[in-house]
Amino acid sequence: MDEIIGPVRQYILDTVLRGEDPSALRSDTPLISGGILDSLATLELVSFLEQRFGIQLEAHEVDAERLDTLSAIAALVQGKSARV
Repeated sequence: MDEIIGPVRQYILDTVLRGEDPSALRSDTPLISGGILDSLATLELVSFLEQRFGIQLEAHEVDAERLDTLSAIAALVQGKSARV
């Protein structure tokens, strides 16, 4: 999971949380429900995930439940990667 969480965490720090304390972004930090990711940032994250990990996310898979934490994102990507 670290091979997924690491790049996703860095992407969020570089694009959404520029200048913020990196230690504040943990694997259980709420991204969508906590207001870190808005709808545009979420779509950009989905695009990053698809490109970086070579997966295709369906519309029904792009929701707050699956994208709200780094751990949830890693589980989603891992599940999609296993089916490729």
